Amino acid sequence: MGNSDPIIPRVPFEMCPIRSSLGVLGKKWTLLVMRDVAFYRLIKFSQILKNNRGLTPRVLSLRLMDLRKDGLIERVSDPKDQRVVKYRLTKKGNDTIPILTAFIQYGAQYHSEKVFEDGKPHQLAELFPERRVMLGRLLSYARGAREPSKSMMKSNSRPGTNTVT
Repeated sequence: MGNSDPIIPRVPFEMCPIRSSLGVLGKKWTLLVMRDVAFYRLIKFSQILKNNRGLTPRVLSLRLMDLRKDGLIERVSDPKDQRVVKYRLTKKGNDTIPILTAFIQYGAQYHSEKVFEDGKPHQLAELFPERRVMLGRLLSYARGAREPSKSMMKSNSRPGTNTVT
């Protein structure tokens, strides 16, 4: 595996970005709703329900409301018929695509028997040949072009605080 040194960001446990993100994205059904909105681009309430067996209209309404409140999705009314409403990602919502991508890759690799007819692991490039969209703003980081600056690391460190991985 290589280097056994821990990878510890300079973030105190009380301010953990994972914990904060899970406040919105960690609720049941949320990532599946985000998946549908992200990959269909514009999707109706009924389509989201149809794609997610077991999801109830009430819970979907709550998740859509939470996601709108957090600024991840927006409602779009059809200009010809205001009764027809669809949902799409906002700019902030687009930043969840790499999170969804990581789940896709993990599932394609380690749960292939449940995902694919052939039961064999598949790579992300096979599923989505156009990967630029999948990594979003993380693309340059993934290519190694961006590393945290030393000043950023120092400004985030606080003596005597616990850090989280």
